[in-house]
Amino acid sequence: MGFFLVLACFAALPLFHCQAKNGNPPPPPGAATATLAGGCFWCIEAAFKDIPGVYSVTSGYAGGDKANPSYEEVSSGTTGHVEAVQIVFDPKKIAFEQLLDIYWRQINPTDAGGQFVDRGPQYQAIIFYHNEAQKKIAEKSKAALDKSGRFAQPILTPIRPFKNFYPAEDYHQGYFRKNPLRYKLYKSHSGRDSFIDRFWKDLTGK
Repeated sequence: MGFFLVLACFAALPLFHCQAKNGNPPPPPGAATATLAGGCFWCIEAAFKDIPGVYSVTSGYAGGDKANPSYEEVSSGTTGHVEAVQIVFDPKKIAFEQLLDIYWRQINPTDAGGQFVDRGPQYQAIIFYHNEAQKKIAEKSKAALDKSGRFAQPILTPIRPFKNFYPAEDYHQGYFRKNPLRYKLYKSHSGRDSFIDRFWKDLTGK
């Protein structure tokens, strides 16, 4: 998250970290998993939380080498992890393609150095595929966006095989609901809201 807001947020956060216990019920048979990184996981989690067919959305850290990293460790940019969300969904109710459509509308896919005010490898936008079917769908979705002409610059978001995912600390889970005012201020001042409005207003209506 942006430096100017992180200082304010951390003043109200606990000084210890607990592994997330999200209380999500076991997914039903046939559920699938998607893992997506798009900068600040608060914002990506909020975008998927109430989508029909989505059972759970968990903020966490993905793709790095360190087991069970802390927020501070990931924020240092030295663990190889990125902030990400893991989505458990019912593919009979919502397809992976539809999740990607939502995902593209939350990020700047032309930026390889971070997302909005958050800079560094830990804030890269990445699609992690869990199987070959997801890989092909992601590649097709990325190519379609690239050819659409919506962005003048090329789509740089990488598509990588899923390696690992570690849930973030409890206070990050559902942050947009626990701290709605701070979340709205962060998202607005980060530049994400204005970017979405500029490039996706015709589809979002916002």
